[in-house]
Amino acid sequence: MTDTFRFDDRVAIVTGAGRGIGRAHALLLGARGAGVIVNDLGTATVDGTGAPTQAPAAEVAAEIEQAGGTAAANFDDVSTESGANNLVAQALDSWGQLDILVNNAGINSSPPFAEGSSEAFDRMMRQHAYGHFLVTRAAWPHMTAAGYGRVVHTTSGAALYGLPQSSHYCMAKGAIIGLTKALALEGAAAGIRVNAVAPAAYTRMVTGMRDEALRQQMEELMPPHFVAPVVAWLAHEACPVTGEIFDVGAGRTARVFFAESPGYCSRSLSIEEVQANFDAICDESGYFVFKTGMESAEKMAEMATAAMR
Repeated sequence: MTDTFRFDDRVAIVTGAGRGIGRAHALLLGARGAGVIVNDLGTATVDGTGAPTQAPAAEVAAEIEQAGGTAAANFDDVSTESGANNLVAQALDSWGQLDILVNNAGINSSPPFAEGSSEAFDRMMRQHAYGHFLVTRAAWPHMTAAGYGRVVHTTSGAALYGLPQSSHYCMAKGAIIGLTKALALEGAAAGIRVNAVAPAAYTRMVTGMRDEALRQQMEELMPPHFVAPVVAWLAHEACPVTGEIFDVGAGRTARVFFAESPGYCSRSLSIEEVQANFDAICDESGYFVFKTGMESAEKMAEMATAAMR
């Protein structure tokens, strides 16, 4: 099969690309012709507290080049404004453009909610939410000026559906969902498409999980390379969607969407009415899927108007 979808003459940044899922993204984009900035701070521990090393990013960049591609390593900390700006500047200095941004860098720690420190929470928010925000903000003016851009964020099924003893992580990843939805609307007129993936893959992030049976299952069924084709498609110029989230792993890809039930509307609403009609409020049949917050508000106004007749 020929490489139908290529990225020749495109420049991509992949954050957290020294290992695991990010490495798979960078290798695939590089193999399909993109110039790739391989960013990785290279911390020795998954919670982001270990000493950094340049080896992971440098090795992936070298691997891309040895396979005939074009790449450069970057070691900046994307959770800082200076690091984010330096990363984007490197892409522009190296190739004069930036077309694709894959925000993948992240850390993981799973203390019980009552035991998590404020410092650990701040570190989690900075690496995930701030990291996505700061690098995208640095790239945004250049994509806007070019009239083109593809941004792929990395959220998590933990944020979508919850995960015990992961409140810090779930909250940080949840912020990325809101950022994705907002930027998709803001970027549409400028030709910038913004989507997100919620990947499941066996990486060093999950090697220490408490459930040994699940760990073994993930190791067997969920190698990181199963996520990369979806990210590459979302990063391609031919991809038509924006503001979407996809659950990806083990060879499965599924669209995630938020829906509202038709609900119950009364202009004399009371606690007693809420209780009496709670089944209708929670009924999942005939649900609505809105593209914007305004669409939801418009439906609410429509139902309120009908209730007054």
